[in-house]
Amino acid sequence: MPFAQRLGAEFTRYSKEEVGARLEWAPGLCTSGDILHGGAVMSLADSTGAVCAFLNLPEGASGTTTVESKTNFLHGVRKGFVEAVSRPLHIGRTVIVVETDVRDEGDRLVARVVQTQLVLRS
Repeated sequence: MPFAQRLGAEFTRYSKEEVGARLEWAPGLCTSGDILHGGAVMSLADSTGAVCAFLNLPEGASGTTTVESKTNFLHGVRKGFVEAVSRPLHIGRTVIVVETDVRDEGDRLVARVVQTQLVLRS
């Protein structure tokens, strides 16, 4: 994923059941107060969720695209890293729903994201 690579995300595990990726805190990814920007957190979660959905595509599907994403931000991150872990909640013929937890280096929940991925067919 070119965007995830540009963001600096490093994927740590891939399976149909769970996809994980890590993003290091960096000044260029922050908002005021040196807090990791919510857009960076959401981008990490969207990327891991998309990979999770892709790994669970039904037969005959060519890919997915995010059609809905809801994020609850629970804590700011001022150092270290965040890790996103995505798991499928629903695997259907037309949509795949994925839940992603984003945690900081102290295992504190930073955000929870639920996204719906539309299944694409060629």
